[in-house]
Amino acid sequence: MSLSTSGLLEICGFLVNIAKQGGKIITSAHPSSSDFAAKKNSADIVTETDTAVECMVQAELKSRYPTFDFVGEETYKTDQRITEAPTFIVDPIDGTANFVHGFPAVCISLGFVVGRKPTVGVVFNPFLDELYTAVKGCGAFYQRADSEREKLPLLSSPLRGLGPACIGIEWGSDREGVNFELNLKVFTTLARTRETGGRFVNSLRCTGSSAITICRVAAGQQDLFWECGNWAWDVAAAWCILNEAGGMIVDGHPGEWDPPINNRRYLAVRPAPNGQKEIVQEFWDVIGDDRSTYGPPQ
Repeated sequence: MSLSTSGLLEICGFLVNIAKQGGKIITSAHPSSSDFAAKKNSADIVTETDTAVECMVQAELKSRYPTFDFVGEETYKTDQRITEAPTFIVDPIDGTANFVHGFPAVCISLGFVVGRKPTVGVVFNPFLDELYTAVKGCGAFYQRADSEREKLPLLSSPLRGLGPACIGIEWGSDREGVNFELNLKVFTTLARTRETGGRFVNSLRCTGSSAITICRVAAGQQDLFWECGNWAWDVAAAWCILNEAGGMIVDGHPGEWDPPINNRRYLAVRPAPNGQKEIVQEFWDVIGDDRSTYGPPQ
């Protein structure tokens, strides 16, 4: 299905309005670090606010765009597939652990994909009043509170390899087994000195929100973001923003430069006049022959 640019811009505006509504629900809630239920384990949690925001978002989208598909984190079924059809992909609260601890790296992430490609993205942090938006072919933008909208990236310079890089990276919810061991290997290799077999990168950052971190990559404020185990709703909106800013997402495992939206393994690279492919290859070399168990549904 082909949608006009004006139609996509209209969708973006509608998503911004919904994100602001969701933001009010989020900031009016007062969860505590004991006010949640575990999904997979204590590192993968959900609150009543997650569910309330997704319910509102789904109702609004179904009312305005009843023929479009919907995939949301809290209503996802294991047999649900992202098809070629226009699809809203929603994370009502990305950064739920941050949310329950009062740490303000929290956002609502609203993505729209067509042909399984990121097409519209809206990411809104209601605590910091930061809004990131993008429409395919129209650029990506950042706005804080009532300030002027700024085109992304905010910063741009050549990438000079892993050594001077600021890299976003997360532990995820797997704390044993091959996925945890791969995380340990990547963390330690990036952090170690070159004399002890590492890459001695400038800094590693764990933000607790994939969408926010990818938006920071799009802004040029971080060089890379890597995680295996994410879902499409964690990345769909921010992926569009990154693409439109001039960045890229490749496979979190070596080899694939154009992964599907539901790949579950992602390496995001900031906009740069040069050095993108070189830093990807260098990061893939860190992973080597090891692999996580994550991948697109078969």
